[in-house]
Amino acid sequence: MHTLGPWLARMQKRQRRLARRSRHVWLSRALWNRRLVFLAGSVVVGLVAVGFALTATLANSTLHRILDRWPWAPFVLAPAAFAAISFVGRRFFDGAQGSGIPQTIAALNHGSAPLREHLLSLRVAAAKIGFTLVGLLCGASIGREGPTVQIGAAIMHALSRVSSFPHEGMKRGLILAGGAAGVAAAFNAPLAGVVFAIEEMSRSFSQRTSGIVITAVVVAGIVSLALLGNYAYFGQTNATLDLGAAWIAVALCGSAGGIAGGICARMLVAAGTSLPGTLGRLRRARPTVFAAVCGLSLAVLGVASGNTIYGTGYAETRAIIAGGGDIPATFGLLKLAATVVSYASGIPGGIFAPSLAIGAGLGQDIALLLPSAPAAAVVILGMVGFFAGVVQAPITAFVIVIEMTRDTDMALPLMAVALIAHGFSRLISPHPLYKTLARGFRPAAVTPPVSS
Repeated sequence: MHTLGPWLARMQKRQRRLARRSRHVWLSRALWNRRLVFLAGSVVVGLVAVGFALTATLANSTLHRILDRWPWAPFVLAPAAFAAISFVGRRFFDGAQGSGIPQTIAALNHGSAPLREHLLSLRVAAAKIGFTLVGLLCGASIGREGPTVQIGAAIMHALSRVSSFPHEGMKRGLILAGGAAGVAAAFNAPLAGVVFAIEEMSRSFSQRTSGIVITAVVVAGIVSLALLGNYAYFGQTNATLDLGAAWIAVALCGSAGGIAGGICARMLVAAGTSLPGTLGRLRRARPTVFAAVCGLSLAVLGVASGNTIYGTGYAETRAIIAGGGDIPATFGLLKLAATVVSYASGIPGGIFAPSLAIGAGLGQDIALLLPSAPAAAVVILGMVGFFAGVVQAPITAFVIVIEMTRDTDMALPLMAVALIAHGFSRLISPHPLYKTLARGFRPAAVTPPVSS
């Protein structure tokens, strides 16, 4: 006891000191300023994501009204819009092109302050919104989810300058949180936002960062829920897959989705970095003309598909899952070509929504080979398989689809498909898509935009 007495006294003294420090930190004005800035940023990300979603839906519906009256309109709209966006974007808004997720990953992985200011500026974020909406209005096969990631990261990065954040890790955490909140609000899928931040945007998920990300996702998700309601993008499905012969669909969707997704990833990397041959030379020498050619190619694909490959593909995906609508059997293949063409043009736009639509088309075709399996279940498996194959983020793939369909009965087969697809995709495309594209935004590869 004599030997334990001094030790206990020291421990009690230390605990009292820690308690006083904890009270001091809790009452710290600077800490509360940072908390308020962070919460305000999460609310703003949610509001911007919801506004972006509503205007993107309006742009899609407006395009289809135009197509009802003038079916050949894309032959004028797409080349003109692609050329204009390419020219203005390269000249005044460098960093706004493409998905937005590679830019966010580059900003996270490189500590260069000028790079972050360039890729995550509010100026670039505003251009990203405008260009994506114009692209959707004119028929581009793009999504808004990838751009929302960059926009959310840019908002958090801008607000981090309002209050002093003490260390680099917290600043990176804010960027990560903004991107994750963007995914959560864009899909109305909070869990997917957290998983995507862990699996794809940041391989190292520290304890300090985890709290920031989850808080941002929850706040942004609450904003989306309050404004849009508790909805599922593809409607609530009750598809199930019994054990036995029907599980052949798991093997087929996993292998076919992984192979097709890996090929698509290779094509997107080539489209986003260095096209070979004549196309590559044309894009380097005359990028505006090349973008117009991409727009014209998109219009040709649109005619071949019966005008089903334009836009995000959400409406077509819902129709395929529901088993209705006149979606051609070639939809998946033509939608894939339209997505690669749109990405190659250099206009802003993501690949999340188009990838899910391509996967639905793939599942629709596989379902024809398996009449004993529920068609809706096979379609959902195809969505997960192709998405996991393209992005190589298997956990994110099945979590997003579960949250967007509210079909928890399919959890186990969806997990199996995602893992199979990931394995096959790695054989074809060894390096993850977004990480590969992010290398193009390294400090040496980024040049400041031309001032107006």
